[in-house]
Amino acid sequence: MKSCFFIISLFFLINANASVESGAKAPGFTLANEDGKNVSLKDYKGKTVVLEWYNKDCPFVKKHYESNNMQKLQSKWTQKGIIWLSIISSAEGKQGHLTNKEALKNKKASGSKASSVLLDPNGVVGKLYDAKTTPHMYIIAKNGDLIYQGAIDSNSSYDPSVIPDSKNYVDDVLSKVVSGQKIKAGRTKAYGCSVKY
Repeated sequence: MKSCFFIISLFFLINANASVESGAKAPGFTLANEDGKNVSLKDYKGKTVVLEWYNKDCPFVKKHYESNNMQKLQSKWTQKGIIWLSIISSAEGKQGHLTNKEALKNKKASGSKASSVLLDPNGVVGKLYDAKTTPHMYIIAKNGDLIYQGAIDSNSSYDPSVIPDSKNYVDDVLSKVVSGQKIKAGRTKAYGCSVKY
């Protein structure tokens, strides 16, 4: 009986620190969006999907939104059929937490071009993907493999003036995907504010 308890405890310990390796299948999930409708990753089977961890009050997020950099990237790729899901994993009472109505209002106010804003107040999906920062970016290929995770670009400053001279990793990977180039699954170190679980 003790050994059974140990195995069960070990299972939960491992899954409490779950993450997914680049090149592996992206874990499935279902979350409510800004319209209060459930959205599942499986809804986009056969599509390339971008996951963007989001906190409206994080200065690193503001760097990309107040400069319109993130919205331009979202618009560019959603027009080419890419699905873009912004995920809010801030817990209730913590920085960046939004209800679905607040998320809808914020999406309009910020000019976000994300396909959906998904609410993860319990942090289940964030922890499943081991999302550490806002923004923390993930790209899932049409076959369901995670082909990129990490930073949006090469400069970890929150100063928007550095954006033009930064290498945008997300844009680079998506450009290769759309052009049909073979991609080696990759990872960079994400930067930004810690996710407020």
